[in-house]
Amino acid sequence: MRLFDLSLPLEESLSENQPLQIDHISHVETAAGMAAYFGAQASDLVGGMGGAEDHFNGSPHSGTHIDAPWHGYPTTNGEPARTIDELPVEWFFADGVLLDMRHLERGSIASVEDIQEALAHIGYTLKPQDIVLIQTGADKLWGSAEYMLAGIGMSAAATRWLIAQGIRVMGIDAWGWDQPFWAMRQRYMQSGDPFVIWEAHRVSKDAEYCHIERLANLDLLPRPYGFKLSCFPIKLHKGSAGWSRVVAIFDDEVVPQRVP
Repeated sequence: MRLFDLSLPLEESLSENQPLQIDHISHVETAAGMAAYFGAQASDLVGGMGGAEDHFNGSPHSGTHIDAPWHGYPTTNGEPARTIDELPVEWFFADGVLLDMRHLERGSIASVEDIQEALAHIGYTLKPQDIVLIQTGADKLWGSAEYMLAGIGMSAAATRWLIAQGIRVMGIDAWGWDQPFWAMRQRYMQSGDPFVIWEAHRVSKDAEYCHIERLANLDLLPRPYGFKLSCFPIKLHKGSAGWSRVVAIFDDEVVPQRVP
């Protein structure tokens, strides 16, 4: 069995959109409080040490995470949209399929035809409950200001087409499932059509699905299908998203190389 970690690290971010502050509390700092609970002194503890802790203040949309339908719109088909803790766990462990979109121009939108061509290239037919991963190469810019500008996005039509094939979970290695905000704004300024703003996210208004954002290391996968994907989100009560440690699982020891 071979495992491939497809997640970015969860680390402090000062982004105005999704800030995340992480305070790492040391063993020394917690020693007095731990000792006091037991009526002891900090010096009584082994090495004078308590337990290390981490305090978070920020958004579940930081790092590698899964957006719930609730994130895109408050209702799905007129009913309250489901939050991340309400989605069935069966969605998040299934066969994975990797579609390479690195040939598309930065800021562009993947169409239904792009999805179909990528599937034809690897000789794969989607089946219900597959988890579809979109590779853009944007993850290589993680940690730089250029990261939010990189990659492509998925069109509403392509998202709907995937849902029509029985896909409930899909993901991308870019900052978001929709095209980068700079390109989305450009389209809106040119067309005046508000439909282009967050068009793929808004699909959840009438078709239930969820997507993984900020995947990484998709280039390390030795083949585009024939693996299981584990991507369980944390069970954040009424959450619009949940952090996820996404792992691709190949059963065989020796894996052939990917189709170029």
